[in-house]
Amino acid sequence: MKACLQFAVIALLNIYLACGFTTPISHEGRWVVISSSVRTRSSSSLQMAKISEKEAQSAIDKVVAALRKDKTANEELGQLKQVNNILGFGSPQKGKIAVRFNASFQKGGKGLSSIPLPFGLGQSNKSEGRGTMVGQVKASVNEQTGKVMECSVFRDLGYGRAFNLKV
Repeated sequence: MKACLQFAVIALLNIYLACGFTTPISHEGRWVVISSSVRTRSSSSLQMAKISEKEAQSAIDKVVAALRKDKTANEELGQLKQVNNILGFGSPQKGKIAVRFNASFQKGGKGLSSIPLPFGLGQSNKSEGRGTMVGQVKASVNEQTGKVMECSVFRDLGYGRAFNLKV
């Protein structure tokens, strides 16, 4: 069971590393990254451009603006309300910033409580977050122009349907 769990963790880390979000890790003296550029610890290493949090935040802001502006995204996913967690960022290729984050989308309605107010005054304005879906956004932004190159939103933790933004 422990070996199976270690294999699953290493496989997930390899997926993240293949996307270029962090540097490779070493496990028992050898590299665990699946990449043709990393062979052994002593012969070569994976070279990635470093980007700052400020650059990553501006890339996330560009992706959020593109998702909010796109009509198809608003119809299929709902209005992007907020960015919940920043999962990772990096520069897998020169001139390209890759970001991954969780965002809340709300489709239709105001997410208000249906608790009636006294004396027949209608319903309360208490926000309950109804109709909110959290999706994982994976996007690439051009470092020089700030243009979104590709963007995918994964629903149901990636096991369900994915929305690909047309750019």
